[in-house]
Amino acid sequence: MILNDGEHIEYIGEKLQLIVSKAHTFGTDALLLASFATPLKNSLACDFGTGCGIIPFYWLREGLCRQIYTVEIQKKGFNQLTRSIEINSVDKISPYNCDLREIPKDIPKGKFDVITMNPPYTKANSGIVSEAESDKIARHGIMCSLEDVCQTASKMLKFGGKLCMCLRPERLFELTGAMQKFNIEPKRLRFVSQRDGLTPWLVLVEGKLGRKPGLAVEPELHIENADGSLSAEMIKILGSYRKE
Repeated sequence: MILNDGEHIEYIGEKLQLIVSKAHTFGTDALLLASFATPLKNSLACDFGTGCGIIPFYWLREGLCRQIYTVEIQKKGFNQLTRSIEINSVDKISPYNCDLREIPKDIPKGKFDVITMNPPYTKANSGIVSEAESDKIARHGIMCSLEDVCQTASKMLKFGGKLCMCLRPERLFELTGAMQKFNIEPKRLRFVSQRDGLTPWLVLVEGKLGRKPGLAVEPELHIENADGSLSAEMIKILGSYRKE
């Protein structure tokens, strides 16, 4: 296998090889979202804005989902994922290079059990805009809004199917409002902080299509223990992976 300049391999578990680059890599938030979404072994799932494909590969490692569709608008990220699929001989991931606002007809509608997205951190035209085009798309919402995500998800989810997202806590009410606008009721949320006593830097949110109101707030997830070591829950989520 030949890697392009700036690319390297991350091992997701003992065997799965994921091609990552500076432009299309993954962070703790994506791993937390993949774990929070908890699809079942027979789930039909889709990951919006999948990038290098860490969320579907995490699910593969855990033996989850019968089939996973992925949507990625950036060609480089899509290319990394398709090559990762090839080198691992994976047949459970169906990748699409498209805009999530224009889902192709051959992706099923009204059938998905789980949809995930790790959305841009900030709204379009807000904050200090990153110079790299990939950073602009990933961090600043120039290609889609939270309402775009929720509107498309509402068309793809089956009744009771769930949309799971992670984002900065300051955008929580923006997200829950967008969900409710498209008949996705917020049902579960969990804040994430570096350690006990620190302000949460992330919130994980699950909404279900067509369900009645009623929100469960789960105990806060801590990345580290008081001494700076990884928490037991975080060690479980991370599993084992290594760089080549």
